[in-house]
Amino acid sequence: MSQPRSYFQRLTHYYAIFTLCFAGFLVALAVLEKEGMPRVWIGYLFMFATIVLYALIGVVSRTSKVTEYYVAGRRVPALYNGMATAADWISAASFISLAGGLYHYGFDGLAYIMGWTGGYCLVALLIAPYLRKFGQYTIPDFLAARYGDADNGRLVRMLGVAATIMVSFIYVVAQIYAVGLIASRFTGVDFSVGIFLGLASILVCSFLGGMRAITWTQVAQYIIILVAFLIPVMWMSAKHGGNPVPLVAYGKLLPEISAREAVLKDDSKEREVRAIFAQRAAEYEQRLRALPASWEAGRQDAQRQLDSVKQRNASLAEVRNAERALISYPKNADEAATAWTAARDYNRARARPLAPHAQPFPGADREQSDIKRNNFLALAFCLMLGTAALPHILMRSYTTPSVHEARQSVFWTLFFILLIYLAIPALAVLVKYDIYHALVGTEFSRLPTWISYWANVDKLHPLVSITDINRDGIVQLAEIAIDADVLVLATPEIAGLPYVISGLVAAGGLAAALSTADGLLLAISNALSHDIYYKIVDPNASTQKRVTISKLLLLAVAFIAAYAASTKPGDILSLVGAAFSLAASTLFPVLVLGVFWPRANRAGAVAAMVGGLGVCIYYMLRTHPVLGEGAAGQWFHIAPISAGIFGVPAGMLVLVVVSLLTPPPGRRSLSLLAHVRAPDEPAPPH
Repeated sequence: MSQPRSYFQRLTHYYAIFTLCFAGFLVALAVLEKEGMPRVWIGYLFMFATIVLYALIGVVSRTSKVTEYYVAGRRVPALYNGMATAADWISAASFISLAGGLYHYGFDGLAYIMGWTGGYCLVALLIAPYLRKFGQYTIPDFLAARYGDADNGRLVRMLGVAATIMVSFIYVVAQIYAVGLIASRFTGVDFSVGIFLGLASILVCSFLGGMRAITWTQVAQYIIILVAFLIPVMWMSAKHGGNPVPLVAYGKLLPEISAREAVLKDDSKEREVRAIFAQRAAEYEQRLRALPASWEAGRQDAQRQLDSVKQRNASLAEVRNAERALISYPKNADEAATAWTAARDYNRARARPLAPHAQPFPGADREQSDIKRNNFLALAFCLMLGTAALPHILMRSYTTPSVHEARQSVFWTLFFILLIYLAIPALAVLVKYDIYHALVGTEFSRLPTWISYWANVDKLHPLVSITDINRDGIVQLAEIAIDADVLVLATPEIAGLPYVISGLVAAGGLAAALSTADGLLLAISNALSHDIYYKIVDPNASTQKRVTISKLLLLAVAFIAAYAASTKPGDILSLVGAAFSLAASTLFPVLVLGVFWPRANRAGAVAAMVGGLGVCIYYMLRTHPVLGEGAAGQWFHIAPISAGIFGVPAGMLVLVVVSLLTPPPGRRSLSLLAHVRAPDEPAPPH
């Protein structure tokens, strides 16, 4: 055992040096800021230094060996595999958006925390050890071997590849969107340019070294993520709670927030603002009911307004405003229906009464409260089962030296994730406390500078918006709109911390997005190169050719994902939630029953993957506000993000029924099942 121990010790030595150097870098930048270094230079230095670091690790870890490229040589110690998996897991949704979701939804947002952490228990118990015992490269590899009696698993493999690509692509688009958000904020470049700048650093790691480079980069990224998240949380905890331990301050401040919410709920000015939003929603509802006549009347009004300002020789600004109003007016009645529906729903949301942060499932009546509770449970269910079926996470089960270390790795993963996840609800409460007490009631003429910073990052869809709706010159809570994706990035400025901490948090967010994007892109390219090209198209391909094909495919997928992210298809949490429902519906039944039910066969697996995916996508489309019936099409009032609550049972049921109606699996499948379920050899004594 001297060899594994020395390897572990070398890794510990390297990452200890890295941590000390990173701490020195932070101190140096803090000193330079105090000496007057411009903020934009600090932002550039953080972005440049971290990207160069990841690139260097990628260059040093470059490889053309298949085992190294696909599974990091199967020699990653459990502790470091846990750190790498945690970085792979703590995506932009966790680092950037989750605290914002808890800020907006309060107790209901805890479904994300419970679902994502609970999913790792399922990974440890149901899937990870068996995949490591199987010992190949990808998830479709396992599915093809387990269900491959008739055609060597070709059909099941292709379905597994399709599911891997679909789930991973949706997920990676959300990560690249976050990269663009961070890069545009801290370098000043356009959002779309920021996406492709971040993409370069993603590709250097995954393109050159595959899983080997990604693993060692992700360990470094986890250290940055941990430091970047905990410093501002602990600062705010000490500032507002008198204790640097966030969990202690969290409990102390919750009653104070509840008391403040009670005051704001009965405030006459707050009610006035919400009434204005309600009136605007009613006006849009009237326009929608009067379509298409209302669209034609509105277009004529916009044209008359433009003609009027031109005839009376109005100022150039007035003329341009009138021209913009006409140009931006919907081109036809269908476009008007879409735009006005979105505007109506936005104003309705802003008009809702303040929901208490700590109250479980708040609703106007018992029925509404029950609907929220059901959605909470459905979302937690989908996130748990989706976690246990995500290809880029399950791939990490292949990288440990043994089944025993695969189990240990999941324990370490949970430990490293919890260091962040236990602090996320505390951060949401601390920021809410700050805004309730420091921002609400402020004069508009004395707004803090961070408002204007974040309002100008994306002028088309502002991330922060504070508008004097009732024109009283005072900020009401209902007049504040903060995007969930900006809260963590803006926390250092909200807390009054030095700008160097803002750069640190941006580096942490970038690390979270890049680490997950690396893993997702590798999962997609490996599925295409290994499972399609090598296993189906050219089984005689050399190892060099297989790795080269994987690299080229990774490059192509990365640019397609970057283009998709540049179109801003949705907020980060919504995209990620959809990926989890799809993963749970398509892959969870065939993986779990494939391990624990010997009677599951090829026909059942094919039917389950198609059936589960079909039900999930059908429900998402049926309940989409633009493509389907919206809320009116929901079953049991379940939101489309939790479509997996219907897809998973459908997949399970179809797999069981079809398997029982068709011949049992052959001897090869059963012998494989016996092999993966046999206990691993005990670890030798040290």
